[in-house]
Amino acid sequence: MLRRHFMALSLSSAVMLAGVPVLAQAADAKGADTLSPPQLIESMSNEILRDVQQDPKLRSGNPEVVMQFVEQKILPIVNFQKITQSAVGRYWREATPAQRTALEQQFKQLLVYTYAGAVKQIKDQKVKMLPYREPANAQDVTVRTRVINNGEPLQLDYRLENTPAGWKITDVNVMGIWLVDNYRSVFAQEIGQKGIDGLIATLKEKNQNLAQAKG
Repeated sequence: MLRRHFMALSLSSAVMLAGVPVLAQAADAKGADTLSPPQLIESMSNEILRDVQQDPKLRSGNPEVVMQFVEQKILPIVNFQKITQSAVGRYWREATPAQRTALEQQFKQLLVYTYAGAVKQIKDQKVKMLPYREPANAQDVTVRTRVINNGEPLQLDYRLENTPAGWKITDVNVMGIWLVDNYRSVFAQEIGQKGIDGLIATLKEKNQNLAQAKG
């Protein structure tokens, strides 16, 4: 079951990478309070495409380089705790602190491996920003974009929340599929059949298989 949903996540991550690079650098350069969410996404999109296009090792999918790139450029700007909590849904309240930590660690690692694999798929894509209609004081917003891939526009929407550390991505929608919703159903089924520890074990096994494949 998890394998089918992993394919959907791979697609979303490949497109998501077109807009997830350097939030921290952009905020430092212009001030976190001066950049709106659309400006951040647009800045990120241009930076990630430039980095991948200019670095032959990234384009080739060199595992060590790609993993380092993902950890440095992507992890700091995604709220993995919020994403994990939302994906686990109502079962999060039943999880012990140790189980919550394990879920977040394993799900984060799964996303990292997926992002790393998606880097190789970035080539000549371009990002088009769509009109932004959120209130100026909104703390949770959606930024809509289209990734132009071989002339075809692919839907890519972001949910972001304003935190003390700046805007963080909490979900991504690729062609009508929200990442969190996609995993909430499969996580619920896994927990229903195997319990929370069973889901942790399934994620751990998936990550071990991915680590061996990349090794």
